[in-house]
Amino acid sequence: MDSSAPTPPIPPASRPRRRDRHGRGMRGPIAPPQVPLAVSRADAFDDLVRDAADRLERRWPQLADVEFAVQEVPWPQDGPATDGDTVPLGRLISAAKDRPSRIVVYRRPVEIRAKTRDERALLVHEIVVEQVAELLGLSPENVDPKYGED
Repeated sequence: MDSSAPTPPIPPASRPRRRDRHGRGMRGPIAPPQVPLAVSRADAFDDLVRDAADRLERRWPQLADVEFAVQEVPWPQDGPATDGDTVPLGRLISAAKDRPSRIVVYRRPVEIRAKTRDERALLVHEIVVEQVAELLGLSPENVDPKYGED
């Protein structure tokens, strides 16, 4: 083989890509992870449910065995709405022999009803309080004395 022979060019597809096609470099994330913009709506909603549950668990230690969950929308097999055509915002699933009680908050119906983050936080807390009250057999005012205050 002749060592003076030129090497064949590397096809573009097999070359490592160091820059985008405009030569400006690879794109990165829009916002750094510590900025609130980097948190998705679903993650922010999960945090609201977790905060409401933590507040109530401090007052009611028996809630440590209760699971709190977020679901996008209610499933049709969850049963018809009790108030006619209204969509439920939350649901209590009673304990069975193989699983603990579960309180489910439905994210999309809550987001539709509450436009701001503060309204959403208040509505999520009220839903969790109502479901805990149903679980404990108490009134919502007994579960959280600030229930219903704006």
